Amino acid sequence: MILGVAAALKNSVSEHEANAKRRQIMDGASEVFLAQGFDAASMGEIARKARVSKGTLYVYFESKEELFEAIAHEACLGQAEAVFSLDPEDRDVQAVLVRLGREFVKFLCRPGAMPPLRTIMSISERMPEIGRRFYESGPACGVEKLRVYLEAQIAAGTLEIEDCEVAAAQFLDSCVATILKPLLFNAADPPSEERINHVVGIAARTFLAAYRRAA
Repeated sequence: MILGVAAALKNSVSEHEANAKRRQIMDGASEVFLAQGFDAASMGEIARKARVSKGTLYVYFESKEELFEAIAHEACLGQAEAVFSLDPEDRDVQAVLVRLGREFVKFLCRPGAMPPLRTIMSISERMPEIGRRFYESGPACGVEKLRVYLEAQIAAGTLEIEDCEVAAAQFLDSCVATILKPLLFNAADPPSEERINHVVGIAARTFLAAYRRAA
């Protein structure tokens, strides 16, 4: 019944209105998920926070899982667009890696980033599709974009790498060494700019020591 009414309502609004309403719902839901966690959050509370009726909420999202996934997916796309914008023609590999590493760490350490990540990890056991799609649109996407950049540098004669996918993952993982896990387990405060620069600098130098092509 609710879904039937939802479909009728959805057909009666313009695309602009629909996008604005969807944004309103996602913003409200983000606040609820952040404050209460996934399991404790209810569609009723989300509707109240988003200032929409429960019927309107179901126009755009058929379930709490679908709504949470949309929020997580949007965050992943934001990371890919803002952080992993790499120019394959840029041969200054060290500068590219340092810039990428800093932006990557800052993105992960931004306010409010850890609770959704913890939530996805906690629900992926019983809802593996959410975990899989988050991984594919987030971490795996970042590794893939860096892999493509590294392959371009191999073709240009700058780097010598046996497996670019592994090398890309190694670099990104090393950028968050001593940073991500303490945050994830709520055991430390976000790192300072100085700490981020220190860790990323080591990661970039280690990467180039391993993979820079000998003259």
